[in-house]
Amino acid sequence: MPSISQDLKSISSCSTAPTTDMAPAISRKDRVWSRREIEGLIADGRKIIIFDHQVLKADAWIPYHPGGDKSILHMVGRDGTDEITALHSEEAQTYMEKYVIGRVNGRWENFLPPIQGGIFRTLVSKDDDEIEDASSSGQSTPPSVVFDTEHTGDEVRRRRVGNDTPISRASSTEPESEQFESVEASTAHAISSDLSKYPRLDPMSQDEVISKYRQLDEKLRSEGLYQCPYSSYAVEFIRYSTLFVMFLTCLHYSYYALSSLFLGLFWHLLSFLVHDAGHLSITHGFHTDTCIGIFVADFIGGLSVGWWKRNHNVHHIATNSPEHDPDIQHMPFFAISPRFFGSLHSTYYDRVMPFDAAARWFIKHQHYLYYPILLMGRFNLYRLAWSYLLDPKQSPRKGSAWWHRYLEMAGQVFFWYWYGYRTLYLSIPTWSSRIAFLFISHMVTAPLHVQLTLSHFAMSSADGGVHESFAQKMVRTTMDVDCPPWLDFIHGGLNYQVVHHLFPRLPRHNLRRAQKYVKEFCDDVGIPYVIFTFTRGNQEVISRLGEVAEQLRVMEECRKVAAKDLIEGHHSH
Repeated sequence: MPSISQDLKSISSCSTAPTTDMAPAISRKDRVWSRREIEGLIADGRKIIIFDHQVLKADAWIPYHPGGDKSILHMVGRDGTDEITALHSEEAQTYMEKYVIGRVNGRWENFLPPIQGGIFRTLVSKDDDEIEDASSSGQSTPPSVVFDTEHTGDEVRRRRVGNDTPISRASSTEPESEQFESVEASTAHAISSDLSKYPRLDPMSQDEVISKYRQLDEKLRSEGLYQCPYSSYAVEFIRYSTLFVMFLTCLHYSYYALSSLFLGLFWHLLSFLVHDAGHLSITHGFHTDTCIGIFVADFIGGLSVGWWKRNHNVHHIATNSPEHDPDIQHMPFFAISPRFFGSLHSTYYDRVMPFDAAARWFIKHQHYLYYPILLMGRFNLYRLAWSYLLDPKQSPRKGSAWWHRYLEMAGQVFFWYWYGYRTLYLSIPTWSSRIAFLFISHMVTAPLHVQLTLSHFAMSSADGGVHESFAQKMVRTTMDVDCPPWLDFIHGGLNYQVVHHLFPRLPRHNLRRAQKYVKEFCDDVGIPYVIFTFTRGNQEVISRLGEVAEQLRVMEECRKVAAKDLIEGHHSH
Protein backbone atom coordinates (compact mmCIF):
# COMPACT_ATOMS: atom_id res chain seq x y z
CA MET A 1 0.00 0.00 0.00
CA PRO A 2 1.50 3.37 -0.99
CA SER A 3 2.27 5.66 1.91
CA ILE A 4 0.74 9.06 2.43
CA SER A 5 4.06 10.68 1.53
CA GLN A 6 4.09 8.80 -1.77
CA ASP A 7 0.56 10.03 -2.50
CA LEU A 8 1.63 13.59 -1.84
CA LYS A 9 4.67 13.20 -4.04
CA SER A 10 2.65 11.75 -6.92
CA ILE A 11 0.05 14.49 -6.73
CA SER A 12 2.43 17.40 -6.23
CA SER A 13 3.37 17.40 -9.90
CA CYS A 14 -0.28 18.12 -10.76
CA SER A 15 -0.73 20.95 -8.29
CA THR A 16 -1.43 24.42 -9.62
CA ALA A 17 0.25 26.05 -6.64
CA PRO A 18 3.31 28.04 -7.72
CA THR A 19 6.60 26.75 -6.36
CA THR A 20 10.03 28.30 -6.11
CA ASP A 21 13.32 27.11 -4.78
CA MET A 22 12.99 29.60 -1.93
CA ALA A 23 9.40 28.66 -0.97
CA PRO A 24 9.07 27.28 2.56
CA ALA A 25 8.03 23.66 2.92
CA ILE A 26 4.33 23.12 3.50
CA SER A 27 3.44 20.66 6.24
CA ARG A 28 1.31 17.71 5.32
CA LYS A 29 -1.69 18.93 7.31
CA ASP A 30 -1.54 22.42 5.79
CA ARG A 31 -1.63 21.14 2.23
CA VAL A 32 -4.72 22.55 0.45
CA TRP A 33 -6.34 20.03 -1.86
CA SER A 34 -8.55 20.99 -4.77
CA ARG A 35 -11.70 19.06 -5.57
CA ARG A 36 -10.13 17.77 -8.78
CA GLU A 37 -7.06 16.46 -6.96
CA ILE A 38 -9.22 14.64 -4.42
CA GLU A 39 -11.21 13.12 -7.25
CA GLY A 40 -7.96 11.86 -8.72
CA LEU A 41 -6.91 10.31 -5.40
CA ILE A 42 -10.24 8.48 -5.12
CA ALA A 43 -9.97 7.33 -8.73
CA ASP A 44 -6.61 5.78 -7.78
CA GLY A 45 -8.30 3.82 -5.01
CA ARG A 46 -7.60 6.10 -2.03
CA LYS A 47 -10.23 6.29 0.71
CA ILE A 48 -10.58 10.05 1.13
CA ILE A 49 -13.07 11.55 3.58
CA ILE A 50 -13.63 15.21 4.50
CA PHE A 51 -13.91 15.84 8.22
CA ASP A 52 -14.32 19.40 9.48
CA HIS A 53 -12.53 20.79 6.37
CA GLN A 54 -9.68 18.33 6.89
CA VAL A 55 -8.80 15.67 4.33
CA LEU A 56 -8.55 12.19 5.87
CA LYS A 57 -6.86 9.35 4.02
CA ALA A 58 -8.39 6.28 5.67
CA ASP A 59 -6.68 3.50 3.68
CA ALA A 60 -4.36 2.48 6.49
CA TRP A 61 -7.13 2.68 9.10
CA ILE A 62 -9.60 0.30 7.45
CA PRO A 63 -8.01 -2.95 8.79
CA TYR A 64 -8.09 -1.45 12.30
CA HIS A 65 -11.62 -0.04 12.26
CA PRO A 66 -13.75 -1.88 14.85
CA GLY A 67 -16.89 -0.97 12.91
CA GLY A 68 -15.71 -2.68 9.74
CA ASP A 69 -14.79 -1.36 6.33
CA LYS A 70 -18.25 -0.78 4.85
CA SER A 71 -19.12 2.25 6.95
CA ILE A 72 -15.86 3.92 5.87
CA LEU A 73 -16.47 3.13 2.19
CA HIS A 74 -19.86 4.85 2.30
CA MET A 75 -18.13 8.06 3.38
CA VAL A 76 -15.49 8.20 0.62
CA GLY A 77 -15.65 11.51 -1.23
CA ARG A 78 -18.14 12.97 1.21
CA ASP A 79 -18.09 15.47 4.04
CA GLY A 80 -18.53 13.02 6.90
CA THR A 81 -18.27 15.55 9.71
CA ASP A 82 -21.72 14.91 11.18
CA GLU A 83 -21.61 11.13 10.70
CA ILE A 84 -18.15 10.87 12.30
CA THR A 85 -19.10 13.14 15.18
CA ALA A 86 -22.34 11.26 15.82
CA LEU A 87 -20.80 7.79 15.81
CA HIS A 88 -17.35 8.35 17.36
CA SER A 89 -16.10 9.48 20.73
CA GLU A 90 -13.95 12.58 21.09
CA GLU A 91 -11.00 10.29 21.74
CA ALA A 92 -11.56 8.51 18.41
CA GLN A 93 -11.95 11.83 16.60
CA THR A 94 -8.65 13.01 18.04
CA TYR A 95 -7.01 9.78 16.93
CA MET A 96 -8.13 10.48 13.36
CA GLU A 97 -5.75 13.44 13.26
CA LYS A 98 -2.93 11.05 12.38
CA TYR A 99 -4.65 10.32 9.05
CA VAL A 100 -5.01 13.99 8.02
CA ILE A 101 -3.15 14.76 4.78
CA GLY A 102 -4.37 18.32 4.29
CA ARG A 103 -7.47 20.45 4.11
CA VAL A 104 -10.02 21.92 1.72
CA ASN A 105 -11.17 25.49 1.43
CA GLY A 106 -14.81 26.50 1.49
CA ARG A 107 -17.89 24.33 1.42
CA TRP A 108 -17.29 20.77 0.26
CA GLU A 109 -19.65 19.38 -2.38
CA ASN A 110 -20.04 15.64 -1.93
CA PHE A 111 -19.12 13.01 -4.48
CA LEU A 112 -21.11 9.82 -4.78
CA PRO A 113 -18.91 7.18 -3.06
CA PRO A 114 -17.50 4.46 -5.34
CA ILE A 115 -19.31 1.76 -3.34
CA GLN A 116 -22.58 3.49 -4.27
CA GLY A 117 -21.71 3.73 -7.96
CA GLY A 118 -19.72 6.96 -8.12
CA ILE A 119 -17.39 7.32 -11.11
CA PHE A 120 -14.12 9.23 -10.73
CA ARG A 121 -11.55 10.53 -13.22
CA THR A 122 -7.87 9.93 -12.69
CA LEU A 123 -5.54 12.90 -12.47
CA VAL A 124 -2.89 12.48 -15.14
CA SER A 125 -1.54 15.93 -15.98
CA LYS A 126 -1.68 19.62 -15.22
CA ASP A 127 -4.16 19.99 -18.05
CA ASP A 128 -6.74 18.39 -15.78
CA ASP A 129 -6.82 21.57 -13.74
CA GLU A 130 -8.48 23.30 -16.68
CA ILE A 131 -11.64 21.30 -15.99
CA GLU A 132 -11.60 22.02 -12.27
CA ASP A 133 -14.61 24.30 -12.59
CA ALA A 134 -16.61 21.62 -14.37
CA SER A 135 -15.66 19.08 -11.71
CA SER A 136 -16.76 21.44 -8.97
CA SER A 137 -20.26 21.42 -10.37
CA GLY A 138 -20.56 17.81 -9.27
CA GLN A 139 -20.52 16.11 -12.67
CA SER A 140 -18.73 13.11 -11.17
CA THR A 141 -21.75 12.66 -8.96
CA PRO A 142 -24.74 11.48 -10.99
CA PRO A 143 -27.80 13.51 -9.95
CA SER A 144 -30.55 11.59 -8.21
CA VAL A 145 -33.68 10.99 -10.27
CA VAL A 146 -35.74 11.99 -7.25
CA PHE A 147 -33.57 14.72 -5.70
CA ASP A 148 -32.21 16.20 -8.95
CA THR A 149 -30.36 19.39 -8.06
CA GLU A 150 -30.39 20.54 -11.66
CA HIS A 151 -33.96 21.59 -10.91
CA THR A 152 -34.17 24.20 -8.23
CA GLY A 153 -36.67 26.30 -6.38
CA ASP A 154 -40.36 25.46 -6.49
CA GLU A 155 -39.80 22.79 -9.13
CA VAL A 156 -37.86 20.69 -6.63
CA ARG A 157 -40.37 21.28 -3.90
CA ARG A 158 -43.25 20.20 -6.12
CA ARG A 159 -41.61 16.93 -7.10
CA ARG A 160 -42.91 13.89 -5.23
CA VAL A 161 -41.29 10.54 -4.66
CA GLY A 162 -44.60 8.75 -5.10
CA ASN A 163 -44.46 5.07 -4.25
CA ASP A 164 -40.68 4.71 -4.25
CA THR A 165 -40.36 3.79 -7.89
CA PRO A 166 -36.85 2.65 -8.71
CA ILE A 167 -34.44 5.55 -8.63
CA SER A 168 -31.01 3.98 -8.36
CA ARG A 169 -28.80 3.08 -11.26
CA ALA A 170 -28.86 -0.50 -10.05
CA SER A 171 -32.62 -0.75 -10.40
CA SER A 172 -33.23 1.57 -13.33
CA THR A 173 -32.82 -1.36 -15.71
CA GLU A 174 -36.01 -2.92 -14.39
CA PRO A 175 -38.78 -1.00 -16.19
CA GLU A 176 -41.59 -3.28 -15.04
CA SER A 177 -41.55 -1.76 -11.52
CA GLU A 178 -41.87 1.74 -13.02
CA GLN A 179 -45.02 0.99 -14.97
CA PHE A 180 -47.52 1.68 -12.22
CA GLU A 181 -48.20 3.87 -9.25
CA SER A 182 -50.56 3.32 -6.35
CA VAL A 183 -52.15 5.49 -3.73
CA GLU A 184 -50.04 5.58 -0.61
CA ALA A 185 -51.53 3.26 1.96
CA SER A 186 -49.00 4.18 4.63
CA THR A 187 -49.29 7.63 6.17
CA ALA A 188 -45.72 7.54 7.48
CA HIS A 189 -44.38 6.63 4.06
CA ALA A 190 -46.48 9.31 2.36
CA ILE A 191 -45.14 11.97 4.71
CA SER A 192 -41.51 10.94 4.42
CA SER A 193 -41.71 10.62 0.62
CA ASP A 194 -43.19 14.06 -0.05
CA LEU A 195 -40.35 16.45 -0.90
CA SER A 196 -42.58 19.48 -0.56
CA LYS A 197 -42.63 18.81 3.19
CA TYR A 198 -38.83 18.99 3.56
CA PRO A 199 -36.21 21.72 3.24
CA ARG A 200 -34.79 22.18 -0.24
CA LEU A 201 -31.58 20.43 -1.17
CA ASP A 202 -29.75 23.55 -2.27
CA PRO A 203 -26.58 24.41 -0.29
CA MET A 204 -28.12 27.32 1.62
CA SER A 205 -31.09 25.30 2.90
CA GLN A 206 -29.02 22.26 3.83
CA ASP A 207 -26.35 24.40 5.51
CA GLU A 208 -29.06 25.84 7.74
CA VAL A 209 -30.18 22.33 8.71
CA ILE A 210 -26.57 21.34 9.42
CA SER A 211 -25.87 24.46 11.46
CA LYS A 212 -28.95 24.05 13.64
CA TYR A 213 -28.32 20.32 14.06
CA ARG A 214 -24.85 21.07 15.42
CA GLN A 215 -26.30 23.74 17.70
CA LEU A 216 -28.74 21.13 18.98
CA ASP A 217 -25.84 18.78 19.71
CA GLU A 218 -24.16 21.50 21.76
CA LYS A 219 -27.45 22.10 23.57
CA LEU A 220 -27.72 18.44 24.56
CA ARG A 221 -24.13 18.47 25.80
CA SER A 222 -24.72 21.59 27.86
CA GLU A 223 -27.78 19.94 29.40
CA GLY A 224 -25.62 16.99 30.45
CA LEU A 225 -27.58 14.49 28.34
CA TYR A 226 -24.43 12.73 27.16
CA GLN A 227 -23.68 11.76 30.76
CA CYS A 228 -24.91 8.27 31.56
CA PRO A 229 -27.38 8.08 34.50
CA TYR A 230 -25.93 4.98 36.16
CA SER A 231 -28.72 4.84 38.72
CA SER A 232 -31.04 3.84 35.88
CA TYR A 233 -28.90 0.79 35.25
CA ALA A 234 -29.28 -0.18 38.88
CA VAL A 235 -33.01 -0.47 38.24
CA GLU A 236 -32.33 -2.38 35.03
CA PHE A 237 -30.07 -4.78 36.92
CA ILE A 238 -32.92 -5.57 39.33
CA ARG A 239 -35.13 -6.46 36.37
CA TYR A 240 -32.41 -8.66 34.83
CA SER A 241 -31.77 -10.44 38.12
CA THR A 242 -35.46 -11.05 38.80
CA LEU A 243 -36.06 -12.61 35.39
CA PHE A 244 -32.93 -14.76 35.64
CA VAL A 245 -33.89 -16.05 39.08
CA MET A 246 -37.41 -16.83 37.85
CA PHE A 247 -35.93 -18.71 34.88
CA LEU A 248 -33.74 -20.86 37.15
CA THR A 249 -36.47 -21.41 39.74
CA CYS A 250 -39.06 -22.57 37.21
CA LEU A 251 -36.47 -24.75 35.52
CA HIS A 252 -35.60 -26.36 38.85
CA TYR A 253 -39.26 -27.18 39.59
CA SER A 254 -39.84 -28.44 36.02
CA TYR A 255 -42.12 -25.60 34.92
CA TYR A 256 -40.38 -25.60 31.56
CA ALA A 257 -42.79 -23.36 29.65
CA LEU A 258 -42.63 -20.66 32.33
CA SER A 259 -38.87 -21.03 32.60
CA SER A 260 -38.42 -20.51 28.85
CA LEU A 261 -40.77 -17.50 29.00
CA PHE A 262 -38.66 -15.81 31.69
CA LEU A 263 -35.46 -16.62 29.83
CA GLY A 264 -36.83 -15.05 26.65
CA LEU A 265 -37.83 -11.91 28.53
CA PHE A 266 -34.39 -11.84 30.11
CA TRP A 267 -32.76 -11.94 26.66
CA HIS A 268 -35.18 -9.30 25.39
CA LEU A 269 -34.20 -6.75 28.04
CA LEU A 270 -30.50 -7.57 27.82
CA SER A 271 -30.48 -6.83 24.10
CA PHE A 272 -31.01 -3.14 24.90
CA LEU A 273 -27.97 -3.22 27.16
CA VAL A 274 -25.96 -4.63 24.24
CA HIS A 275 -27.25 -1.83 22.03
CA ASP A 276 -26.11 0.73 24.61
CA ALA A 277 -22.68 -0.88 24.88
CA GLY A 278 -22.28 -1.08 21.12
CA HIS A 279 -22.77 2.67 20.87
CA LEU A 280 -20.35 3.26 23.78
CA SER A 281 -23.09 5.10 25.67
CA ILE A 282 -22.54 3.38 29.06
CA THR A 283 -18.99 4.17 30.19
CA HIS A 284 -17.99 5.84 26.89
CA GLY A 285 -14.81 3.72 27.00
CA PHE A 286 -14.24 1.65 23.87
CA HIS A 287 -12.84 -1.53 25.42
CA THR A 288 -14.97 -1.34 28.58
CA ASP A 289 -18.26 -0.96 26.73
CA THR A 290 -17.23 -3.51 24.10
CA CYS A 291 -16.42 -6.08 26.77
CA ILE A 292 -19.77 -5.41 28.45
CA GLY A 293 -21.44 -6.00 25.10
CA ILE A 294 -19.47 -9.20 24.44
CA PHE A 295 -20.23 -10.61 27.88
CA VAL A 296 -23.96 -9.96 27.52
CA ALA A 297 -24.43 -10.69 23.81
CA ASP A 298 -22.04 -13.62 23.29
CA PHE A 299 -21.68 -15.30 26.69
CA ILE A 300 -25.31 -14.88 27.79
CA GLY A 301 -27.19 -14.50 24.51
CA GLY A 302 -25.21 -16.35 21.85
CA LEU A 303 -25.13 -13.31 19.53
CA SER A 304 -22.21 -11.27 18.22
CA VAL A 305 -21.41 -7.67 19.13
CA GLY A 306 -18.79 -7.49 16.39
CA TRP A 307 -21.32 -8.46 13.73
CA TRP A 308 -23.81 -6.00 15.20
CA LYS A 309 -21.31 -3.12 15.05
CA ARG A 310 -20.36 -3.80 11.45
CA ASN A 311 -24.00 -4.07 10.44
CA HIS A 312 -25.34 -1.25 12.58
CA ASN A 313 -22.77 1.37 11.60
CA VAL A 314 -23.75 1.01 7.95
CA HIS A 315 -27.41 1.20 8.95
CA HIS A 316 -26.78 4.51 10.69
CA ILE A 317 -25.06 5.94 7.60
CA ALA A 318 -27.12 4.50 4.73
CA THR A 319 -30.44 4.33 6.57
CA ASN A 320 -33.30 2.77 4.56
CA SER A 321 -31.31 2.49 1.34
CA PRO A 322 -32.40 -0.74 -0.37
CA GLU A 323 -28.98 -1.27 -1.95
CA HIS A 324 -26.87 -0.39 1.09
CA ASP A 325 -28.74 -0.73 4.43
CA PRO A 326 -28.55 -4.32 5.73
CA ASP A 327 -31.34 -3.64 8.22
CA ILE A 328 -33.92 -3.56 5.42
CA GLN A 329 -32.33 -6.26 3.25
CA HIS A 330 -34.48 -9.22 4.21
CA MET A 331 -34.99 -10.88 0.85
CA PRO A 332 -36.67 -13.21 0.10
CA PHE A 333 -38.97 -12.60 3.06
CA PHE A 334 -39.63 -8.85 3.05
CA ALA A 335 -39.46 -5.95 0.60
CA ILE A 336 -40.41 -2.44 1.69
CA SER A 337 -39.99 -1.00 -1.80
CA PRO A 338 -40.65 -2.12 -5.38
CA ARG A 339 -36.97 -1.48 -6.02
CA PHE A 340 -36.32 -4.93 -4.57
CA PHE A 341 -38.25 -6.37 -7.54
CA GLY A 342 -35.14 -5.65 -9.64
CA SER A 343 -32.82 -8.18 -7.92
CA LEU A 344 -30.73 -5.44 -6.35
CA HIS A 345 -27.07 -5.88 -5.53
CA SER A 346 -26.36 -5.51 -1.81
CA THR A 347 -23.17 -3.54 -1.22
CA TYR A 348 -23.14 -4.81 2.36
CA TYR A 349 -23.34 -8.54 1.58
CA ASP A 350 -21.56 -8.16 -1.78
CA ARG A 351 -24.14 -10.23 -3.58
CA VAL A 352 -27.34 -9.95 -5.58
CA MET A 353 -30.59 -10.27 -3.65
CA PRO A 354 -32.45 -12.44 -6.20
CA PHE A 355 -36.07 -11.71 -6.86
CA ASP A 356 -36.86 -15.33 -7.57
CA ALA A 357 -39.94 -17.52 -7.23
CA ALA A 358 -39.51 -17.84 -3.46
CA ALA A 359 -39.21 -14.08 -3.06
CA ARG A 360 -42.32 -13.51 -5.17
CA TRP A 361 -44.34 -15.85 -2.98
CA PHE A 362 -43.13 -14.46 0.33
CA ILE A 363 -43.50 -10.81 -0.70
CA LYS A 364 -47.03 -11.31 -2.02
CA HIS A 365 -47.93 -12.55 1.47
CA GLN A 366 -45.46 -10.51 3.53
CA HIS A 367 -48.11 -8.47 5.37
CA TYR A 368 -49.57 -11.74 6.67
CA LEU A 369 -46.20 -13.36 7.39
CA TYR A 370 -44.61 -10.36 9.11
CA TYR A 371 -45.16 -11.51 12.70
CA PRO A 372 -44.69 -15.27 12.11
CA ILE A 373 -41.33 -14.67 10.43
CA LEU A 374 -40.17 -12.29 13.16
CA LEU A 375 -40.92 -14.99 15.72
CA MET A 376 -37.97 -16.88 14.22
CA GLY A 377 -35.73 -13.81 14.03
CA ARG A 378 -33.30 -14.86 16.76
CA PHE A 379 -32.29 -18.00 14.88
CA ASN A 380 -31.18 -15.83 11.97
CA LEU A 381 -29.02 -13.78 14.36
CA TYR A 382 -27.13 -16.95 15.29
CA ARG A 383 -26.39 -17.56 11.62
CA LEU A 384 -25.20 -13.99 11.10
CA ALA A 385 -23.03 -14.14 14.23
CA TRP A 386 -21.17 -17.25 13.10
CA SER A 387 -20.83 -16.05 9.51
CA TYR A 388 -19.11 -12.96 10.93
CA LEU A 389 -16.87 -14.74 13.43
CA LEU A 390 -15.74 -17.42 10.97
CA ASP A 391 -14.82 -14.87 8.32
CA PRO A 392 -11.62 -13.07 9.37
CA LYS A 393 -12.14 -10.47 6.63
CA GLN A 394 -15.18 -9.05 8.38
CA SER A 395 -13.63 -8.41 11.80
CA PRO A 396 -10.66 -6.19 12.73
CA ARG A 397 -7.43 -8.07 12.09
CA LYS A 398 -5.09 -5.43 13.48
CA GLY A 399 -5.01 -2.80 16.15
CA SER A 400 -6.28 -2.78 19.70
CA ALA A 401 -9.51 -4.63 18.83
CA TRP A 402 -7.90 -7.69 17.21
CA TRP A 403 -8.63 -9.91 20.22
CA HIS A 404 -12.35 -9.12 20.40
CA ARG A 405 -13.12 -11.77 17.78
CA TYR A 406 -11.46 -14.49 19.83
CA LEU A 407 -13.21 -13.38 23.01
CA GLU A 408 -16.50 -13.56 21.14
CA MET A 409 -15.71 -17.09 19.97
CA ALA A 410 -15.06 -18.09 23.58
CA GLY A 411 -18.38 -16.50 24.48
CA GLN A 412 -20.17 -18.53 21.81
CA VAL A 413 -18.71 -21.76 23.16
CA PHE A 414 -19.72 -20.80 26.69
CA PHE A 415 -23.26 -19.90 25.56
CA TRP A 416 -23.91 -23.23 23.87
CA TYR A 417 -22.43 -25.01 26.87
CA TRP A 418 -24.74 -23.39 29.43
CA TYR A 419 -27.81 -23.08 27.21
CA GLY A 420 -27.51 -25.94 24.74
CA TYR A 421 -25.88 -28.55 26.99
CA ARG A 422 -26.56 -27.64 30.64
CA THR A 423 -30.07 -26.25 30.14
CA LEU A 424 -31.69 -27.87 27.12
CA TYR A 425 -29.98 -31.27 27.26
CA LEU A 426 -29.27 -31.96 30.94
CA SER A 427 -32.05 -30.05 32.72
CA ILE A 428 -35.00 -30.99 30.49
CA PRO A 429 -35.79 -34.73 30.30
CA THR A 430 -37.72 -35.16 27.02
CA TRP A 431 -37.12 -34.04 23.45
CA SER A 432 -40.63 -32.62 23.12
CA SER A 433 -40.05 -30.44 26.18
CA ARG A 434 -36.63 -29.42 24.87
CA ILE A 435 -38.01 -28.34 21.52
CA ALA A 436 -40.85 -26.46 23.20
CA PHE A 437 -38.37 -24.74 25.53
CA LEU A 438 -36.14 -23.80 22.58
CA PHE A 439 -38.93 -22.25 20.53
CA ILE A 440 -40.70 -20.46 23.39
CA SER A 441 -37.52 -18.87 24.71
CA HIS A 442 -36.66 -17.62 21.22
CA MET A 443 -40.15 -16.55 20.12
CA VAL A 444 -40.62 -14.45 23.24
CA THR A 445 -37.86 -12.15 21.92
CA ALA A 446 -39.92 -11.32 18.79
CA PRO A 447 -41.00 -7.87 20.10
CA LEU A 448 -37.36 -6.82 19.77
CA HIS A 449 -37.42 -7.63 16.07
CA VAL A 450 -40.73 -5.83 15.69
CA GLN A 451 -39.21 -2.80 17.40
CA LEU A 452 -36.13 -2.89 15.16
CA THR A 453 -38.22 -2.85 11.97
CA LEU A 454 -41.03 -0.65 13.23
CA SER A 455 -39.22 2.68 12.96
CA HIS A 456 -37.99 2.19 9.39
CA PHE A 457 -40.16 -0.19 7.36
CA ALA A 458 -42.95 2.37 6.94
CA MET A 459 -40.66 5.29 6.11
CA SER A 460 -39.23 6.46 2.79
CA SER A 461 -36.60 4.30 1.13
CA ALA A 462 -35.89 6.89 -1.56
CA ASP A 463 -32.33 7.96 -2.27
CA GLY A 464 -31.87 11.49 -0.97
CA GLY A 465 -28.79 12.06 -3.09
CA VAL A 466 -25.38 13.33 -2.04
CA HIS A 467 -26.64 16.80 -1.18
CA GLU A 468 -29.04 15.78 1.61
CA SER A 469 -27.65 16.49 5.07
CA PHE A 470 -27.13 13.72 7.61
CA ALA A 471 -29.72 15.21 9.98
CA GLN A 472 -32.43 15.53 7.35
CA LYS A 473 -31.85 11.99 6.07
CA MET A 474 -32.05 10.52 9.57
CA VAL A 475 -35.38 12.19 10.36
CA ARG A 476 -36.81 11.46 6.90
CA THR A 477 -36.13 7.73 7.12
CA THR A 478 -37.03 7.15 10.78
CA MET A 479 -40.07 7.45 13.03
CA ASP A 480 -40.58 7.46 16.79
CA VAL A 481 -43.01 5.38 18.83
CA ASP A 482 -45.03 7.16 21.47
CA CYS A 483 -45.59 5.41 24.79
CA PRO A 484 -45.98 6.26 28.49
CA PRO A 485 -42.72 6.76 30.43
CA TRP A 486 -43.31 3.64 32.52
CA LEU A 487 -43.18 1.51 29.34
CA ASP A 488 -39.84 2.85 28.13
CA PHE A 489 -37.97 -0.13 29.59
CA ILE A 490 -40.00 -2.52 27.39
CA HIS A 491 -38.93 -0.62 24.25
CA GLY A 492 -35.37 -0.16 25.50
CA GLY A 493 -35.00 3.31 24.00
CA LEU A 494 -35.71 2.02 20.48
CA ASN A 495 -39.00 3.89 20.61
CA TYR A 496 -36.92 7.08 20.28
CA GLN A 497 -35.35 6.09 16.99
CA VAL A 498 -35.38 9.60 15.51
CA VAL A 499 -33.50 10.95 18.51
CA HIS A 500 -31.19 7.94 18.53
CA HIS A 501 -30.33 8.22 14.83
CA LEU A 502 -29.48 11.89 15.21
CA PHE A 503 -27.40 11.24 18.36
CA PRO A 504 -26.42 7.53 18.47
CA ARG A 505 -24.11 7.88 21.49
CA LEU A 506 -26.74 9.54 23.66
CA PRO A 507 -27.47 7.28 26.69
CA ARG A 508 -30.75 5.45 26.36
CA HIS A 509 -32.24 6.76 29.59
CA ASN A 510 -31.81 10.37 28.43
CA LEU A 511 -33.60 9.98 25.11
CA ARG A 512 -37.01 11.04 26.43
CA ARG A 513 -35.53 14.29 27.77
CA ALA A 514 -33.76 14.89 24.47
CA GLN A 515 -36.89 14.26 22.41
CA LYS A 516 -38.44 17.66 23.13
CA TYR A 517 -35.31 19.43 21.87
CA VAL A 518 -35.32 17.33 18.70
CA LYS A 519 -38.97 18.19 18.07
CA GLU A 520 -38.12 21.88 18.45
CA PHE A 521 -35.26 21.47 15.98
CA CYS A 522 -37.53 19.77 13.43
CA ASP A 523 -40.15 22.51 13.78
CA ASP A 524 -37.46 25.16 13.39
CA VAL A 525 -35.96 23.79 10.17
CA GLY A 526 -39.24 22.51 8.71
CA ILE A 527 -38.62 18.75 8.80
CA PRO A 528 -41.66 16.55 9.58
CA TYR A 529 -41.24 14.61 12.82
CA VAL A 530 -43.13 11.33 12.43
CA ILE A 531 -44.34 9.72 15.65
CA PHE A 532 -47.10 7.17 16.22
CA THR A 533 -48.26 4.96 19.04
CA PHE A 534 -46.97 1.39 19.07
CA THR A 535 -50.28 0.09 17.72
CA ARG A 536 -50.51 2.72 14.99
CA GLY A 537 -46.86 2.19 14.11
CA ASN A 538 -47.51 -1.52 13.57
CA GLN A 539 -50.47 -0.64 11.39
CA GLU A 540 -48.23 1.63 9.32
CA VAL A 541 -45.71 -1.15 8.78
CA ILE A 542 -48.33 -3.74 7.85
CA SER A 543 -49.92 -1.19 5.54
CA ARG A 544 -46.61 -0.53 3.82
CA LEU A 545 -45.87 -4.23 3.40
CA GLY A 546 -49.36 -4.77 2.03
CA GLU A 547 -48.92 -1.90 -0.40
CA VAL A 548 -45.71 -3.35 -1.82
CA ALA A 549 -47.37 -6.79 -2.04
CA GLU A 550 -50.22 -5.24 -4.01
CA GLN A 551 -47.77 -3.53 -6.34
CA LEU A 552 -46.18 -6.92 -7.02
CA ARG A 553 -49.58 -8.44 -7.72
CA VAL A 554 -50.47 -5.64 -10.15
CA MET A 555 -47.09 -5.96 -11.87
CA GLU A 556 -47.59 -9.68 -12.40
CA GLU A 557 -51.12 -9.11 -13.72
CA CYS A 558 -49.73 -6.59 -16.18
CA ARG A 559 -47.14 -9.11 -17.33
CA LYS A 560 -49.81 -11.77 -17.87
CA VAL A 561 -51.97 -9.37 -19.89
CA ALA A 562 -48.99 -8.25 -21.96
CA ALA A 563 -47.98 -11.86 -22.64
CA LYS A 564 -51.54 -12.76 -23.60
CA ASP A 565 -51.78 -9.80 -25.96
CA LEU A 566 -48.45 -10.75 -27.52
CA ILE A 567 -49.53 -14.37 -28.08
CA GLU A 568 -52.94 -13.38 -29.45
CA GLY A 569 -51.29 -10.81 -31.66
CA HIS A 570 -49.06 -13.46 -33.20
CA HIS A 571 -52.06 -15.77 -33.74
CA SER A 572 -54.04 -13.00 -35.42
CA HIS A 573 -51.32 -12.69 -38.03
